[in-house]
Amino acid sequence: MAPYTPGDNGGHVDMKVGYSVDDGRDATELDERLPLLQYADLQDKVVLLRVDHNVVKKGKILDQYRVDVTLATMYNIVERGGRPIIMTHIGRPFDKKTKTISMKNDESVDSVVAYLQRKLRIKFAVPQFHAHGSEGIDDIDTSINWLIHDLRSRKIGGIYLPNTRWFAGEEDKGEKMERFVVQLAGLADVYVNDAFGSWQSHASTYHITKYLPSYLGLCMQDELMHVKEVLNPKKPFVAIVAGSKYDTKIGPLTAMYERVDKIILGGVMYNTYLCAKYGVKIAGVEDSDIELAKELVEKDKNDKKVLELPHIVETDTLEGRIEGKYRTIYTKDFKAGDSYKYVVDVDPSSFEVPEVLESLQGAKTIFVNAVMGLMPHFKHGTSKMDEVIDSNKTAQKFFGGGDTLQEFKSLHPGLYHAALDSAKYYLFTGGGTVLKVLEEGDPFKLENVKALMQNAETFGYKPTNGNGNGYATNGRHSPILR
Repeated sequence: MAPYTPGDNGGHVDMKVGYSVDDGRDATELDERLPLLQYADLQDKVVLLRVDHNVVKKGKILDQYRVDVTLATMYNIVERGGRPIIMTHIGRPFDKKTKTISMKNDESVDSVVAYLQRKLRIKFAVPQFHAHGSEGIDDIDTSINWLIHDLRSRKIGGIYLPNTRWFAGEEDKGEKMERFVVQLAGLADVYVNDAFGSWQSHASTYHITKYLPSYLGLCMQDELMHVKEVLNPKKPFVAIVAGSKYDTKIGPLTAMYERVDKIILGGVMYNTYLCAKYGVKIAGVEDSDIELAKELVEKDKNDKKVLELPHIVETDTLEGRIEGKYRTIYTKDFKAGDSYKYVVDVDPSSFEVPEVLESLQGAKTIFVNAVMGLMPHFKHGTSKMDEVIDSNKTAQKFFGGGDTLQEFKSLHPGLYHAALDSAKYYLFTGGGTVLKVLEEGDPFKLENVKALMQNAETFGYKPTNGNGNGYATNGRHSPILR
């Protein structure tokens, strides 16, 4: 990249912003109705920032990526005079069956806060609110006012709220939600959504936009720009999708099937497909899901888009990779009525089958939201998949989803870190959100994105340069102002 020279318009320089990137890519436009962070007045404003730092398992951060990609938004807010109050959800503390909320220490924001404090060398305060047993936190009480005073006076660098799903109103649809949203709005002057992976219409991602001027963060902008490339891919387009339940993926799977040239299935989703195609039984696959999968089997008889991975791994137990209790079996041996134990991985040799290998190496676009095996003991299929995908040096490769990225990093740390800086890779922070976009057919139909557009109309948002297209992209993870 050429050195920055004041007045050099070739680098898309905006003297107000003071930085420039130009890699030769054309700007990818977002919907002009979207209110963008870079046009918000943040001077001396308290900014409520929703991120997707849902990266904690058993109290530890497994992959810092989803935290790191929001740092640009945090810096932009602070550099332009804003004072941040940050919030995220972690895990699934709300039990839908019992309607109770569990507040476990290993699902707190503490490890994320500790990481940010080490990374940024600034202090974040985490307020403590009273919880009502299994009902979670009812209210944001007035004790937080002292912290907001310290935030405004710069005695602390930021406030990080407790796990949003610990609050009774976060996933509620009634009075608890309304009270929580009003209390959230009372904390700040401006709201920013930078949580691409949190597309559900919850209090902190959707309803809050009814009360505060709201903007789209830099990470979210970049994610939306790149998901458009998955919606309109260069052909041939190959998608790899896995899941633990078939019925939850029918919508996005059907929509994706129409867009791809070839599709590879993994996990229980693939087991379900095999049961429906061959009339066999595999442990852990529900009969109701097999019935649903028969529609895809029938459709694929004509379209022939599903790439079958013919060598799979069967195990007698889910307790681990125990010698003598697992084996490779072959779909060519399946006969209607046969029953099998747990199928927990794809044998690596499946990715060397000519049709599979040639499809992946000849693709121009590859989208991956998949872990092929039951981790951590059955990892060989996923590892081989990553290697074969990387051997295609010309395709644009999109990886999405927390588990997908965590296992990518775990199995191939060198390749993972190279991918972070490669123009041929893009790592989405939310694979499930990408699937939702594919199902909708338009990234701007996500409910939280539509809420921002409605907010812009309500609060009279007008970009400072007179239009909604005042940005370009460097092809990685930061929209560049110009």
